[in-house]
Amino acid sequence: MQTPLQRQKAQTFLGQVYQDVMGGISSLVPERVKEGARASMQLMSPEARREVRDESGERILSSISNYSTFSPKFKQELKDVKGISFRETPQEFIGAYAARLLTDVGTDSTRHIYWRYNHPMAIADKAIEKVAGAPYKELDPTRKALVGLAVGAPTAASLGTFDITNPGELFRAKGFSQTYPEVGAEDRRETAQPGLELVERMFLGRQGRPLKYETAKQDIPDLTPERYRQYMKGFYQDKGVTGLGLVKFTPENLRGEPEARIVGFPIGLQALGAATGGALALRQSLKPQRTPETIGGKERQIRKPEVIGTQEVQRVSRGMGKPQEIVRVKPASARVAAGLTLAGSLAGALTGHVVNRAVASMNNNPERLPDTLEYQQRM
Repeated sequence: MQTPLQRQKAQTFLGQVYQDVMGGISSLVPERVKEGARASMQLMSPEARREVRDESGERILSSISNYSTFSPKFKQELKDVKGISFRETPQEFIGAYAARLLTDVGTDSTRHIYWRYNHPMAIADKAIEKVAGAPYKELDPTRKALVGLAVGAPTAASLGTFDITNPGELFRAKGFSQTYPEVGAEDRRETAQPGLELVERMFLGRQGRPLKYETAKQDIPDLTPERYRQYMKGFYQDKGVTGLGLVKFTPENLRGEPEARIVGFPIGLQALGAATGGALALRQSLKPQRTPETIGGKERQIRKPEVIGTQEVQRVSRGMGKPQEIVRVKPASARVAAGLTLAGSLAGALTGHVVNRAVASMNNNPERLPDTLEYQQRM
């Protein structure tokens, strides 16, 4: 058994070996690469990042997400602030990005961005915030949640990850299995874990896997073997626009409607219509009411009390001055904005649904379907 003195000597020896190894590695790195790494570390310091803001004065990204290796703003700042670019100073550029990559991996920065935007609803939330503009951002959290739900709820219900008309099977989407069916069960539409099923479906937005053809056709009577075959091929084999299967599109899902998939999560025309209609209605409904008035003149004028926000204000004009033009601004009501937003979102969802049905009807036209011989040849 080692004594405390022996352990101390061993630790000292290992520490010296570590310093010698790291010193040897450092001596192999060109000085320009080290300069680039130091420049990168300076740009990523809290003091430097605190001053990087967007046009509205807000920080561009969170303190964690700022360190993503794939941020184009980092490359631009390297060139503008430090004079480092791949073409003009390649060694410094490599050193800067080596430090950036180390920081990115250690802080999970790129993964935080993926975790934040790996679902269509998360992307829709950000897009809605951009479209609605400053009045939406300035709302307090409760009112912001109220108007946000007015567009978020119809959009989520339209994605296809759950079916609100199917509460008996915990809102399972038609044509898709439960995530946790009984092991070896013939009918995968029944679940063995109802609690987990609800959490994954309603909170995580997971849809389940496609059912086998015979069972899926019981859910979707107009499902054809050709459509099912094409959908399954795209679901499991299509690599999408990135070649990684992250973003892909099919002109016909199991219901015959066009559908995109983002990191495996579906989004169709109905959900897109709900998000677009709701966002545009939200932007319009949050615009404050502006009423121009003329005040002033020879006589003393006392305006009736008016409510602006939560305060009652009385405007008074005295004296012999010239008439003045003013604009009375009244903030929009969050409850009214929520109602109008909900109406716009539902109208957009209905439009998308009508288009979906039209596309599905066209795809189901007997003249477009393959005959028996042609289908057997494709198989």
